[in-house]
Amino acid sequence: MGWVSGKYLTSAPANYKDAGLVELSEKDGFVIDLKYATKKNFMGYALYPKDSKALVAKSTAAKLKTANQLANKKGCKIKIWDVYRPLSVQWEMYNKIQNHNYVANPALDSNHSKGVSVDVTLVDSKGKELKMPTKFDSFSAKAGRYYKGNSKTAQKNMDYLTKIMTQSGFKTINSEWWHYNDLSNEHPTLDVPTK
Repeated sequence: MGWVSGKYLTSAPANYKDAGLVELSEKDGFVIDLKYATKKNFMGYALYPKDSKALVAKSTAAKLKTANQLANKKGCKIKIWDVYRPLSVQWEMYNKIQNHNYVANPALDSNHSKGVSVDVTLVDSKGKELKMPTKFDSFSAKAGRYYKGNSKTAQKNMDYLTKIMTQSGFKTINSEWWHYNDLSNEHPTLDVPTK
């Protein structure tokens, strides 16, 4: 996969370390399942290299680790589906969907491309995903935070995830239950490789 940072940004760091991003790994206690490094996503093909790293801004990493510690108290772990997303990938996704409720318009802003947005869920002690309102990237009303038709179990699990994430310094969006933004998002938009 080639990277042409100059296509969207006039200047860009050479790599994720120079950009101030840090890696989250399973050594940190997370389950990493980067959907866009596989074909199992709404685009139908891999958008990141197979060996991509789960990258975020340093402040976001600290907050997500705090949230995971809270999850651990209930015998759960945070599973990471997506974190930092290069601007070029954001454009690729937006050009297909063109619905800012599900993929932010990169011309306006993209917190994923700043490394301050995370797409996450919870797994139990055996690594099984907890029941949630929908699967990841279900671009439907059912994925909405205020959808009224959830099962009691799905609603309870979503509410718990929301609680630990907001307590740790994240805010929600209405259209996707799995998406959280770091409250402090004063970071530059980036288009560096994910490894």
